[in-house]
Amino acid sequence: MKWTDTYDIAAALYDKFPEVDPLTVRFTQLRQWVLELDDFSDLPERSGEKILEAIQAAWIEEAQ
Repeated sequence: MKWTDTYDIAAALYDKFPEVDPLTVRFTQLRQWVLELDDFSDLPERSGEKILEAIQAAWIEEAQ
């Protein structure tokens, strides 16, 4: 997965952290969790606030 695979990342986060409310996750924590996903293989410096917002929004949608 790459940073632009927001829905795939969101689904992976939902599977890995089903008890976590995505609304409570800070971007610094979110970024770290994404980097730690087994299937993630993009450069850390390619992330930004817009990408993290999109991932969080997709995760919120996935959780509902």
